[in-house]
Amino acid sequence: MYTSIGRYDRKMNFGFISIQQLSRMGKKKRFVFLTRMKRGGRDTDQNSSEEGTAEKFKKLRTTNAHSQTSDWGNLLQDIILQVFKYLPLLDRAHASQVCRNWNQVFHMPDLWRCFEFELNQPATSYLKATHPELIKQIIKRHSNHLQYVSFKSHFISALTVVFVNSKSLSSLKIDDTPVDDPSLKVLVANNSDTLKLLKMSSCPHVSPAGILCVADQCHGLRELALNYHLLSDELLLALSSEKHVRLEHLRIDVVSENPGQTHFHTIQKSSWDAFIRHSPKVNLVMYFFLYEEEFDPFFRYETPATHLYFGRSVSKDVLGRVGMTCPRLVELVVCANGLRPLDEELIRIAERCKNLSAIGLGECEVSCSAFVEFVKMCGGRLSQLSIMEEVLIPDQKYSLEQIHWEVSKYLGRVWFPDMMPTW
Repeated sequence: MYTSIGRYDRKMNFGFISIQQLSRMGKKKRFVFLTRMKRGGRDTDQNSSEEGTAEKFKKLRTTNAHSQTSDWGNLLQDIILQVFKYLPLLDRAHASQVCRNWNQVFHMPDLWRCFEFELNQPATSYLKATHPELIKQIIKRHSNHLQYVSFKSHFISALTVVFVNSKSLSSLKIDDTPVDDPSLKVLVANNSDTLKLLKMSSCPHVSPAGILCVADQCHGLRELALNYHLLSDELLLALSSEKHVRLEHLRIDVVSENPGQTHFHTIQKSSWDAFIRHSPKVNLVMYFFLYEEEFDPFFRYETPATHLYFGRSVSKDVLGRVGMTCPRLVELVVCANGLRPLDEELIRIAERCKNLSAIGLGECEVSCSAFVEFVKMCGGRLSQLSIMEEVLIPDQKYSLEQIHWEVSKYLGRVWFPDMMPTW
Protein backbone atom coordinates (compact mmCIF):
# COMPACT_ATOMS: atom_id res chain seq x y z
CA MET A 1 0.00 0.00 0.00
CA TYR A 2 1.33 3.38 -1.00
CA THR A 3 0.58 5.94 1.70
CA SER A 4 1.56 9.54 1.12
CA ILE A 5 2.40 12.27 3.53
CA GLY A 6 2.96 15.97 3.17
CA ARG A 7 1.10 18.57 1.08
CA TYR A 8 1.48 19.73 -2.44
CA ASP A 9 2.60 23.38 -2.68
CA ARG A 10 3.93 24.79 -5.92
CA LYS A 11 5.76 27.68 -4.19
CA MET A 12 7.58 25.47 -1.65
CA ASN A 13 8.25 22.68 -4.18
CA PHE A 14 6.83 20.04 -1.86
CA GLY A 15 5.69 16.89 -3.63
CA PHE A 16 4.05 13.72 -2.30
CA ILE A 17 6.35 11.49 -0.24
CA SER A 18 5.64 8.00 0.98
CA ILE A 19 6.11 6.73 4.53
CA GLN A 20 8.79 4.26 3.32
CA GLN A 21 10.81 7.14 1.79
CA LEU A 22 10.44 9.13 5.00
CA SER A 23 11.59 6.17 7.11
CA ARG A 24 14.74 5.76 5.03
CA MET A 25 15.79 9.36 5.86
CA GLY A 26 18.14 9.99 8.65
CA LYS A 27 16.93 11.68 11.80
CA LYS A 28 18.49 14.99 10.84
CA LYS A 29 17.05 15.02 7.34
CA ARG A 30 13.64 13.88 8.58
CA PHE A 31 13.61 16.68 11.21
CA VAL A 32 14.60 19.32 8.64
CA PHE A 33 11.96 18.07 6.18
CA LEU A 34 9.14 18.04 8.72
CA THR A 35 10.16 21.47 10.10
CA ARG A 36 10.28 23.03 6.67
CA MET A 37 6.96 21.45 5.74
CA LYS A 38 5.33 22.80 8.89
CA ARG A 39 6.78 26.29 8.42
CA GLY A 40 5.86 26.25 4.74
CA GLY A 41 2.25 25.52 5.62
CA ARG A 42 2.10 28.56 7.88
CA ASP A 43 3.82 30.74 5.29
CA THR A 44 1.45 29.52 2.65
CA ASP A 45 -1.57 30.29 4.82
CA GLN A 46 -0.18 33.73 5.63
CA ASN A 47 0.52 34.51 2.00
CA SER A 48 -2.93 33.34 1.01
CA SER A 49 -4.45 35.57 3.70
CA GLU A 50 -2.46 38.61 2.55
CA GLU A 51 -3.40 37.98 -1.05
CA GLY A 52 -7.07 37.73 -0.07
CA THR A 53 -6.94 41.02 1.85
CA ALA A 54 -5.25 42.84 -1.03
CA GLU A 55 -7.82 41.44 -3.44
CA LYS A 56 -10.63 42.67 -1.18
CA PHE A 57 -9.17 46.22 -1.06
CA LYS A 58 -8.71 46.19 -4.82
CA LYS A 59 -12.33 45.17 -5.33
CA LEU A 60 -13.46 47.82 -2.79
CA ARG A 61 -11.57 50.56 -4.60
CA THR A 62 -12.96 49.43 -7.93
CA THR A 63 -16.47 49.33 -6.50
CA ASN A 64 -16.16 52.81 -4.97
CA ALA A 65 -14.79 54.30 -8.18
CA HIS A 66 -17.55 52.66 -10.17
CA SER A 67 -20.12 53.84 -7.64
CA GLN A 68 -18.90 57.46 -7.86
CA THR A 69 -18.94 57.39 -11.64
CA SER A 70 -22.41 55.96 -11.62
CA ASP A 71 -23.63 58.65 -9.19
CA TRP A 72 -22.56 61.49 -11.52
CA GLY A 73 -24.02 59.79 -14.52
CA ASN A 74 -27.26 58.90 -12.76
CA LEU A 75 -27.97 62.23 -11.09
CA LEU A 76 -31.59 63.27 -11.24
CA GLN A 77 -32.26 65.26 -14.38
CA ASP A 78 -33.93 68.03 -12.35
CA ILE A 79 -30.65 68.58 -10.48
CA ILE A 80 -28.57 68.59 -13.67
CA LEU A 81 -31.09 70.98 -15.22
CA GLN A 82 -30.60 73.52 -12.41
CA VAL A 83 -26.81 73.32 -12.84
CA PHE A 84 -27.01 73.71 -16.63
CA LYS A 85 -29.08 76.87 -16.26
CA TYR A 86 -26.06 78.65 -14.76
CA LEU A 87 -23.67 77.61 -17.55
CA PRO A 88 -22.80 79.71 -20.61
CA LEU A 89 -23.80 78.32 -23.96
CA LEU A 90 -20.41 76.81 -24.83
CA ASP A 91 -20.07 75.12 -21.42
CA ARG A 92 -23.53 73.64 -21.80
CA ALA A 93 -22.54 72.15 -25.13
CA HIS A 94 -19.37 70.63 -23.64
CA ALA A 95 -21.23 69.22 -20.63
CA SER A 96 -23.81 67.60 -22.89
CA GLN A 97 -21.09 65.29 -24.24
CA VAL A 98 -20.32 63.72 -20.85
CA CYS A 99 -22.97 61.02 -21.00
CA ARG A 100 -26.36 60.18 -22.44
CA ASN A 101 -28.23 61.41 -19.37
CA TRP A 102 -26.59 64.84 -19.51
CA ASN A 103 -27.22 65.06 -23.24
CA GLN A 104 -30.92 64.44 -22.65
CA VAL A 105 -31.00 67.29 -20.14
CA PHE A 106 -29.25 69.55 -22.66
CA HIS A 107 -32.20 69.13 -25.03
CA MET A 108 -34.95 69.58 -22.44
CA PRO A 109 -37.26 72.50 -23.33
CA ASP A 110 -37.13 73.86 -19.76
CA LEU A 111 -33.41 74.59 -20.18
CA TRP A 112 -34.13 76.96 -23.04
CA ARG A 113 -36.98 79.02 -21.58
CA CYS A 114 -34.54 81.73 -20.55
CA PHE A 115 -31.20 82.51 -22.14
CA GLU A 116 -28.74 85.35 -22.58
CA PHE A 117 -26.70 85.72 -25.77
CA GLU A 118 -23.63 87.88 -25.21
CA LEU A 119 -20.87 87.58 -27.78
CA ASN A 120 -19.02 90.88 -27.53
CA GLN A 121 -15.95 89.64 -25.69
CA PRO A 122 -13.09 92.18 -25.40
CA ALA A 123 -9.72 91.22 -26.80
CA THR A 124 -8.22 90.98 -23.32
CA SER A 125 -10.97 88.78 -21.93
CA TYR A 126 -10.05 85.34 -20.68
CA LEU A 127 -13.44 84.11 -21.87
CA LYS A 128 -13.58 82.66 -25.36
CA ALA A 129 -16.34 83.86 -27.64
CA THR A 130 -18.97 81.29 -28.53
CA HIS A 131 -18.72 80.13 -32.10
CA PRO A 132 -21.62 81.55 -34.17
CA GLU A 133 -22.32 78.21 -35.85
CA LEU A 134 -22.89 76.58 -32.47
CA ILE A 135 -25.40 79.28 -31.61
CA LYS A 136 -27.17 78.83 -34.93
CA GLN A 137 -27.51 75.07 -34.48
CA ILE A 138 -28.80 75.35 -30.94
CA ILE A 139 -31.20 78.16 -31.68
CA LYS A 140 -32.69 76.35 -34.67
CA ARG A 141 -33.50 73.41 -32.43
CA HIS A 142 -34.66 75.26 -29.31
CA SER A 143 -35.89 78.68 -30.44
CA ASN A 144 -39.50 77.54 -30.19
CA HIS A 145 -38.93 76.93 -26.46
CA LEU A 146 -37.44 80.36 -25.72
CA GLN A 147 -39.53 82.67 -23.55
CA TYR A 148 -37.04 85.05 -21.88
CA VAL A 149 -34.20 86.19 -24.13
CA SER A 150 -31.49 88.79 -23.63
CA PHE A 151 -29.31 89.73 -26.61
CA LYS A 152 -26.08 91.71 -26.42
CA SER A 153 -24.29 90.90 -29.62
CA HIS A 154 -23.46 92.05 -33.13
CA PHE A 155 -24.37 88.56 -34.34
CA ILE A 156 -27.61 89.69 -35.99
CA SER A 157 -28.19 86.39 -37.81
CA ALA A 158 -28.63 84.59 -34.48
CA LEU A 159 -31.25 87.13 -33.44
CA THR A 160 -33.00 86.69 -36.79
CA VAL A 161 -33.14 82.92 -36.25
CA VAL A 162 -34.75 83.50 -32.86
CA PHE A 163 -37.34 85.87 -34.34
CA VAL A 164 -38.16 83.50 -37.20
CA ASN A 165 -38.47 80.29 -35.17
CA SER A 166 -39.74 81.44 -31.79
CA LYS A 167 -43.45 81.17 -31.10
CA SER A 168 -43.79 81.96 -27.39
CA LEU A 169 -41.38 84.80 -26.51
CA SER A 170 -42.55 86.56 -23.38
CA SER A 171 -39.55 88.75 -22.53
CA LEU A 172 -36.96 90.20 -24.91
CA LYS A 173 -34.02 92.44 -24.02
CA ILE A 174 -31.84 93.78 -26.83
CA ASP A 175 -28.70 95.78 -26.07
CA ASP A 176 -26.16 97.08 -28.57
CA THR A 177 -27.45 94.86 -31.36
CA PRO A 178 -28.08 95.99 -34.96
CA VAL A 179 -31.73 94.92 -34.98
CA ASP A 180 -33.86 96.76 -37.54
CA ASP A 181 -37.51 97.33 -38.46
CA PRO A 182 -37.90 94.21 -40.68
CA SER A 183 -36.57 92.05 -37.84
CA LEU A 184 -39.14 93.53 -35.46
CA LYS A 185 -41.91 92.77 -37.95
CA VAL A 186 -40.86 89.12 -37.97
CA LEU A 187 -40.82 89.14 -34.16
CA VAL A 188 -44.33 90.57 -34.03
CA ALA A 189 -45.67 88.13 -36.60
CA ASN A 190 -44.63 85.12 -34.50
CA ASN A 191 -44.94 86.39 -30.91
CA SER A 192 -47.65 89.05 -30.86
CA ASP A 193 -49.84 87.03 -28.48
CA THR A 194 -47.12 86.23 -25.92
CA LEU A 195 -44.73 89.21 -25.80
CA LYS A 196 -45.12 91.09 -22.51
CA LEU A 197 -41.74 92.77 -22.01
CA LEU A 198 -39.51 94.52 -24.55
CA LYS A 199 -36.37 96.43 -23.59
CA MET A 200 -34.23 98.01 -26.27
CA SER A 201 -31.00 99.91 -25.72
CA SER A 202 -28.47 101.21 -28.25
CA CYS A 203 -30.40 99.98 -31.29
CA PRO A 204 -29.84 102.81 -33.80
CA HIS A 205 -31.30 100.91 -36.78
CA VAL A 206 -34.80 100.81 -35.30
CA SER A 207 -37.08 103.68 -36.26
CA PRO A 208 -40.19 105.05 -34.49
CA ALA A 209 -42.25 103.25 -37.14
CA GLY A 210 -40.65 99.93 -36.20
CA ILE A 211 -41.45 100.25 -32.51
CA LEU A 212 -44.92 101.51 -33.39
CA CYS A 213 -45.51 98.24 -35.24
CA VAL A 214 -44.74 96.36 -32.02
CA ALA A 215 -47.19 98.48 -30.01
CA ASP A 216 -49.92 98.09 -32.65
CA GLN A 217 -49.72 94.29 -32.74
CA CYS A 218 -48.53 93.20 -29.27
CA HIS A 219 -51.58 94.12 -27.23
CA GLY A 220 -50.34 92.20 -24.19
CA LEU A 221 -47.18 94.30 -23.81
CA ARG A 222 -46.87 95.44 -20.19
CA GLU A 223 -43.26 96.68 -19.94
CA LEU A 224 -41.38 98.73 -22.50
CA ALA A 225 -37.93 100.33 -22.39
CA LEU A 226 -36.51 102.34 -25.28
CA ASN A 227 -34.44 105.34 -26.26
CA TYR A 228 -36.13 108.72 -26.45
CA HIS A 229 -35.66 108.96 -30.22
CA LEU A 230 -38.12 106.03 -30.57
CA LEU A 231 -40.78 107.72 -28.46
CA SER A 232 -43.50 109.47 -30.45
CA ASP A 233 -47.02 110.77 -30.05
CA GLU A 234 -48.24 107.92 -32.28
CA LEU A 235 -46.58 105.35 -30.02
CA LEU A 236 -48.24 106.75 -26.89
CA LEU A 237 -51.62 106.77 -28.62
CA ALA A 238 -51.13 103.18 -29.79
CA LEU A 239 -50.31 102.13 -26.22
CA SER A 240 -53.50 103.93 -25.12
CA SER A 241 -55.87 102.05 -27.44
CA GLU A 242 -58.72 99.99 -26.04
CA LYS A 243 -57.22 96.79 -27.45
CA HIS A 244 -54.00 97.28 -25.53
CA VAL A 245 -53.58 96.17 -21.91
CA ARG A 246 -52.60 98.74 -19.32
CA LEU A 247 -48.88 99.38 -19.44
CA GLU A 248 -47.17 98.85 -16.07
CA HIS A 249 -43.67 100.16 -16.75
CA LEU A 250 -42.28 102.54 -19.37
CA ARG A 251 -38.59 103.43 -19.24
CA ILE A 252 -37.12 106.12 -21.49
CA ASP A 253 -33.40 106.81 -21.83
CA VAL A 254 -32.64 110.37 -22.93
CA VAL A 255 -28.99 110.29 -23.94
CA SER A 256 -26.69 112.71 -25.73
CA GLU A 257 -23.10 111.84 -26.57
CA ASN A 258 -22.12 115.06 -28.31
CA PRO A 259 -23.55 118.38 -27.07
CA GLY A 260 -25.49 120.31 -29.65
CA GLN A 261 -25.50 117.52 -32.25
CA THR A 262 -28.63 115.66 -31.11
CA HIS A 263 -32.09 117.03 -31.77
CA PHE A 264 -34.76 116.19 -29.19
CA HIS A 265 -38.39 116.44 -30.26
CA THR A 266 -41.28 117.38 -28.00
CA ILE A 267 -44.10 115.03 -27.01
CA GLN A 268 -47.51 116.68 -26.98
CA LYS A 269 -49.35 117.03 -23.69
CA SER A 270 -52.49 115.47 -25.22
CA SER A 271 -50.54 112.29 -25.98
CA TRP A 272 -49.30 112.04 -22.39
CA ASP A 273 -52.83 112.68 -21.09
CA ALA A 274 -54.32 109.91 -23.23
CA PHE A 275 -51.58 107.53 -22.13
CA ILE A 276 -52.16 108.21 -18.42
CA ARG A 277 -55.94 107.91 -18.76
CA HIS A 278 -55.48 104.43 -20.20
CA SER A 279 -52.70 103.34 -17.77
CA PRO A 280 -53.15 105.46 -14.63
CA LYS A 281 -50.79 103.34 -12.49
CA VAL A 282 -47.90 103.14 -14.95
CA ASN A 283 -44.36 103.81 -13.73
CA LEU A 284 -42.76 106.28 -16.13
CA VAL A 285 -39.01 106.17 -15.56
CA MET A 286 -36.77 108.68 -17.35
CA TYR A 287 -32.96 108.65 -17.32
CA PHE A 288 -31.36 111.89 -18.49
CA PHE A 289 -27.76 112.03 -19.66
CA LEU A 290 -27.85 115.47 -21.30
CA TYR A 291 -25.89 118.66 -21.21
CA GLU A 292 -27.56 121.67 -19.61
CA GLU A 293 -28.29 123.43 -22.90
CA GLU A 294 -30.18 120.36 -24.24
CA PHE A 295 -33.01 120.37 -21.66
CA ASP A 296 -35.08 123.01 -23.43
CA PRO A 297 -37.70 120.60 -24.95
CA PHE A 298 -38.38 118.94 -21.59
CA PHE A 299 -40.65 119.84 -18.65
CA ARG A 300 -42.36 122.70 -20.49
CA TYR A 301 -45.76 121.37 -19.48
CA GLU A 302 -47.08 118.59 -17.27
CA THR A 303 -45.13 115.34 -17.66
CA PRO A 304 -46.37 112.14 -15.93
CA ALA A 305 -42.89 110.98 -14.87
CA THR A 306 -42.72 108.98 -11.64
CA HIS A 307 -38.94 108.39 -11.47
CA LEU A 308 -36.35 110.93 -12.66
CA TYR A 309 -32.60 110.32 -12.76
CA PHE A 310 -30.21 113.06 -13.85
CA GLY A 311 -26.83 111.52 -14.60
CA ARG A 312 -25.12 114.80 -15.51
CA SER A 313 -25.27 118.33 -14.22
CA VAL A 314 -28.76 119.84 -14.33
CA SER A 315 -29.57 123.53 -13.88
CA LYS A 316 -31.68 125.20 -11.21
CA ASP A 317 -34.14 126.21 -13.92
CA VAL A 318 -34.76 122.61 -15.01
CA LEU A 319 -35.25 121.41 -11.43
CA GLY A 320 -37.65 124.29 -10.88
CA ARG A 321 -39.66 123.14 -13.90
CA VAL A 322 -39.65 119.59 -12.54
CA GLY A 323 -41.38 120.83 -9.41
CA MET A 324 -44.02 122.59 -11.52
CA THR A 325 -44.71 119.87 -14.13
CA CYS A 326 -44.21 116.46 -12.46
CA PRO A 327 -47.00 115.98 -9.89
CA ARG A 328 -46.69 112.14 -10.09
CA LEU A 329 -43.02 112.18 -9.09
CA VAL A 330 -42.07 109.38 -6.66
CA GLU A 331 -38.26 109.33 -6.87
CA LEU A 332 -35.72 112.02 -7.76
CA VAL A 333 -31.95 111.53 -8.12
CA VAL A 334 -29.67 114.47 -8.99
CA CYS A 335 -26.00 113.57 -9.47
CA ALA A 336 -24.77 117.14 -9.91
CA ASN A 337 -26.09 120.70 -10.04
CA GLY A 338 -23.32 123.19 -9.60
CA LEU A 339 -22.62 125.85 -6.99
CA ARG A 340 -26.02 127.51 -6.74
CA PRO A 341 -28.16 126.36 -3.78
CA LEU A 342 -31.35 124.43 -4.59
CA ASP A 343 -33.37 125.79 -1.67
CA GLU A 344 -36.39 127.11 -3.59
CA GLU A 345 -36.45 124.17 -5.99
CA LEU A 346 -36.57 121.59 -3.20
CA ILE A 347 -39.35 123.44 -1.38
CA ARG A 348 -41.38 123.64 -4.61
CA ILE A 349 -40.92 119.90 -5.23
CA ALA A 350 -42.08 119.14 -1.68
CA GLU A 351 -45.18 121.32 -2.16
CA ARG A 352 -46.32 119.92 -5.52
CA CYS A 353 -45.02 116.35 -5.63
CA LYS A 354 -47.23 114.78 -2.98
CA ASN A 355 -46.11 111.22 -3.81
CA LEU A 356 -42.38 111.86 -3.46
CA SER A 357 -40.88 109.14 -1.26
CA ALA A 358 -37.21 108.95 -2.32
CA ILE A 359 -34.58 111.56 -3.12
CA GLY A 360 -30.84 111.48 -3.68
CA LEU A 361 -28.51 114.47 -4.07
CA GLY A 362 -24.87 114.26 -5.11
CA GLU A 363 -22.73 117.25 -6.07
CA CYS A 364 -25.30 119.90 -5.15
CA GLU A 365 -25.71 122.58 -2.50
CA VAL A 366 -28.66 123.06 -0.14
CA SER A 367 -28.77 125.20 2.99
CA CYS A 368 -29.43 123.31 6.22
CA SER A 369 -32.56 125.41 6.93
CA ALA A 370 -34.09 124.69 3.50
CA PHE A 371 -33.30 121.01 3.81
CA VAL A 372 -34.95 120.74 7.22
CA GLU A 373 -38.02 122.55 5.85
CA PHE A 374 -38.12 120.15 2.88
CA VAL A 375 -38.05 117.11 5.17
CA LYS A 376 -40.67 118.68 7.44
CA MET A 377 -43.04 119.16 4.48
CA CYS A 378 -42.53 115.61 3.17
CA GLY A 379 -42.58 113.97 6.59
CA GLY A 380 -42.44 110.23 7.12
CA ARG A 381 -43.29 109.40 3.49
CA LEU A 382 -39.59 109.87 2.66
CA SER A 383 -38.60 106.22 2.85
CA GLN A 384 -35.22 106.88 1.22
CA LEU A 385 -33.19 110.03 1.85
CA SER A 386 -29.64 109.86 0.50
CA ILE A 387 -27.82 113.19 0.86
CA MET A 388 -24.05 113.62 0.86
CA GLU A 389 -22.74 115.59 3.83
CA GLU A 390 -20.94 117.94 1.44
CA VAL A 391 -24.33 118.98 -0.01
CA LEU A 392 -25.54 120.58 3.24
CA ILE A 393 -24.41 124.17 3.86
CA PRO A 394 -24.54 125.30 7.51
CA ASP A 395 -26.39 128.59 8.15
CA GLN A 396 -27.40 130.76 11.10
CA LYS A 397 -30.16 128.38 12.14
CA TYR A 398 -28.61 124.93 11.84
CA SER A 399 -25.12 123.47 11.93
CA LEU A 400 -24.15 120.06 10.57
CA GLU A 401 -24.29 118.62 14.10
CA GLN A 402 -27.81 119.96 14.71
CA ILE A 403 -29.33 118.94 11.38
CA HIS A 404 -29.06 115.25 12.21
CA TRP A 405 -31.45 115.61 15.15
CA GLU A 406 -33.92 117.85 13.30
CA VAL A 407 -34.20 115.61 10.26
CA SER A 408 -34.50 112.48 12.41
CA LYS A 409 -37.35 114.12 14.32
CA TYR A 410 -39.43 114.80 11.19
CA LEU A 411 -38.64 111.46 9.57
CA GLY A 412 -39.58 109.48 12.65
CA ARG A 413 -36.33 107.50 12.51
CA VAL A 414 -32.62 108.03 13.02
CA TRP A 415 -30.96 109.66 10.00
CA PHE A 416 -27.41 110.68 9.14
CA PRO A 417 -26.07 112.25 5.92
CA ASP A 418 -23.95 110.03 3.69
CA MET A 419 -20.19 110.34 4.02
CA MET A 420 -17.79 110.48 1.09
CA PRO A 421 -15.32 107.54 1.22
CA THR A 422 -11.77 108.60 2.02
CA TRP A 423 -9.99 106.19 -0.33
